[in-house]
Amino acid sequence: MPSAPSPEPQAVLDHDGTGARVVLSGRWTADQAPGVEARMAEVADAVVGERLVLLDLARVERLDTLGAWVLDRTRHELGTRGLAADFVNARAEHRILLDEVAFRGFQESVPVRRSRAIDFLAEVGGTVVGAGRDLASGISFMGEFVAALLRVATKPARFRITSLVYHLEHIAFRGVPIIVLISFLVGCIVAQQGLFQLQRFGAAPFVVNLVGILVMRELAVLLTSIMVAGRSGSAFTAEIGSMRMREEIDALRVMGLDPVEVLIVPRILALVVALPLLSFLSAMAALAGGGVVAWLYGDISPDVYLARLRTSIGFNTFMVGFIKAPFMALVIGLIATMEGLAVQGSAESLGRHVTASVVKAIFMVIVLDGIFAMFFAAIRY
Repeated sequence: MPSAPSPEPQAVLDHDGTGARVVLSGRWTADQAPGVEARMAEVADAVVGERLVLLDLARVERLDTLGAWVLDRTRHELGTRGLAADFVNARAEHRILLDEVAFRGFQESVPVRRSRAIDFLAEVGGTVVGAGRDLASGISFMGEFVAALLRVATKPARFRITSLVYHLEHIAFRGVPIIVLISFLVGCIVAQQGLFQLQRFGAAPFVVNLVGILVMRELAVLLTSIMVAGRSGSAFTAEIGSMRMREEIDALRVMGLDPVEVLIVPRILALVVALPLLSFLSAMAALAGGGVVAWLYGDISPDVYLARLRTSIGFNTFMVGFIKAPFMALVIGLIATMEGLAVQGSAESLGRHVTASVVKAIFMVIVLDGIFAMFFAAIRY
């Protein structure tokens, strides 16, 4: 009985006067990958010096994508060495596969001449354009919020008081411990550093004026706003972004409800109410921390500390900090909710917008604080 043909890939080289013919047989498939690579490497070495190489596929039993790719890659490599190589006697299905996996070498990318100055200017320009688009989007979104607020004001039955109370609890009540703790520690640090510097000039008692004015005018509301932006602003963006990913916001529109009225208005109003209250608690905690350090390090008793606070802090000092709080709350709420509505349908988009929400909110809070500082200095308030 004749022996069964070997499944392993075989390549027999036959020289004639015009060139070389390589007769291929066996299975040129992925399960024979080592043999396929070895046979074609042998062929590439054996045909050195030939002018024409014909790869005869008449006896190939099976050919898959791997085998066809190796064959066509070898034909391409032979062509780069100056040898004319081609396939002959290929069945129709094998020819189709060879045409589909035609080997293409990687083209070297044309080097582009770049200028650091031009790249820097282009990056700055792109940043400015992006900031302008964000500003325009923010103004447009603020218009939507004001329109929704007016609709709610004219029809109070549409206002969701339960949602407002819920967000007040999460923003104000549950945020008190961390804000009070951090403000107390910051007050301690400011008083300690102030004492160390003022004692060199014999002016240690003036640390009370330093702590009182700095905390009431700037630190309390600024610290509170930054912590609320990181804590509640990111939560707003994540909540609304998750609803956006699950198409719950589209479902609200289908039911005839305005997402701005249902989701945005209660959250921003809760921020506007909660931030001044938290700023007041933050100021009291920071003043208490400053008083403790002044007593321990500067021998300033609590009675003297309170007396100097009454003389150094006026009503205008108290009001400067709390006039800024609602505006900062409005900015934080608008940025957080706008970024939440901009989330697309992926977790990566959600994370990116949550990060952008916190960064933009903190940046705008600091910018707004600087604008208020210049304004109050200009009117000498």
